[in-house]
Amino acid sequence: MKKIAVLGYGVVGSGVVELFYRNRAKIEKNTKTELDIAYILDLREFPDDPYGNRVVHDIQAILDDPEVGYVAECMGGVNPAYQFVRSCLEAGKSVATSNKQLVAEKGDILLQVAKEHHVNFFFEASVGGAIPIIRPLHTCLAANDISEVAGILNGTTNFILEKMFCDKMKFADALALAQKLGYAERDPSADVDGEDACRKICILSSLVFEKHVYPECVYTKGIRDISLEDVQLAQSFGCAVKLIGAVKRLEDGKILPTVMPMLVPFESSLLSHVNGVFNAVMVWGDGIDKTMFYGRGAGKLPTASAVLGDIIDEIKQTDTVLSQTWASSDNNNFVASMDAFTAPRCYRTTSCAPGVFAKVADAVGAKLEQTAENGCIIASCSQKTASVFADALKKEGVSVLAQIPVLED
Repeated sequence: MKKIAVLGYGVVGSGVVELFYRNRAKIEKNTKTELDIAYILDLREFPDDPYGNRVVHDIQAILDDPEVGYVAECMGGVNPAYQFVRSCLEAGKSVATSNKQLVAEKGDILLQVAKEHHVNFFFEASVGGAIPIIRPLHTCLAANDISEVAGILNGTTNFILEKMFCDKMKFADALALAQKLGYAERDPSADVDGEDACRKICILSSLVFEKHVYPECVYTKGIRDISLEDVQLAQSFGCAVKLIGAVKRLEDGKILPTVMPMLVPFESSLLSHVNGVFNAVMVWGDGIDKTMFYGRGAGKLPTASAVLGDIIDEIKQTDTVLSQTWASSDNNNFVASMDAFTAPRCYRTTSCAPGVFAKVADAVGAKLEQTAENGCIIASCSQKTASVFADALKKEGVSVLAQIPVLED
C-alpha cells in the first residue's frame, strides 16, 4: 500500500480526491500499486464530507509518515506552499502541484531539491489545466529544437474577449458576466491584468530554454484597456483579439517572453478559433514545424486530472526525471528587452482621410497591409518604427487611440 497526501481541500484538492476514488481501480491497475489517500491537509474541518476523517491540520503528520510517498499540492500561493513542498521533497516524497505561482517563482529551487533527494516535482497542472503540455515538451518533442511557444493561457480573459467579439459586449459587462458564471474571481486582477498568463509563460519558457525565467522578466500587459471598438476593428481586418502568452528565441540567442493582447488572424492561426474558457498552446520546432495543444484550461476535474496524471507518473519512476528541469538564473542577461520585439501593428485611430495612412507609411519606411476609415495594419516592424509611425500620424492630425501587435505565424 502506497499512501497519498493532498495539501489543500479547495476546488482542485477536492477534485483530486473525487477523481481518485472515482477511478481508483483504473489508477491502481495502471500503476500496479495499491493506493489510498491517507491525509488531507487543511485549516478547516469538513464534518459532512465523506473524507472528512482524513483531514489533518499539521503538515508534520504527513512528513512523519514513511508510507506517504506522493503528495498533491493544491493550496495555491507561495507561502506556506513553498516550505510545505520543500519539506515533503526533503522527506523523500514526490510532489505534484497545480500551483503556477509556486512553480514560476520557486520552480528552479524545488527541482534541485527533488534531484538531491531522488524524488520528483511535477507540475503538469500548472499550465493549461487538463491540456498535456509540460510532459510533451520534454518527452514527445524532445528531438526538436523548439524556437517559439505561444498560446491562450487564461480562460477568463478568453471568455471576456469572445463575448466582446460575438455579443458586442463592453469589457465591463463581459467581465461582470464572467464573474456571475464563476469564470472570474471577485478580484479579477490576476486574470485581466495578465499575471496568471505571465506565470504560465514563465514555466513554459524555463522548461523550453532551460533557465529559470522570473515573472518580473516578462513584459506583461492585460486586457483591461481593450475596448469594443478595438475588437470590432480587428474583426473588420479578419482577426480576433486574444491575450497571448509567448516566448521566442531571437537571432542573438536571447529569449523574449511576453504577455499582451494581440490580433490573431483567422486565416493563418488556429489560435483565433479558440473560444470560451478553453486554452491552447502552439509550439514551433524544427522537426514538427508547429503543433497545437488544446483543451480545458481550468476547472475542478480537468485540473485534478493533470495532478493525478503526475502522481501516476511519479509512482512509475525509480529516480528523478532529469529532462523536466531547468537551471537557476543569477541574472536576466539571457532575456531580451521589449526593444527587441517585432511584429505587425494594428492602429485604431480617429477618422482618417483616404491616402493618409499610405503617405505616412511611405514616409517612415513602413509597409501598409490593411486600412479602414478608423485604423490600419502595418507589416512587421520594430518598436521604434511603430512609435515613429504613430507620431507621424499625429502630425497629420490623426490621433492614435490604440496600438495592438498582430501575432505572426
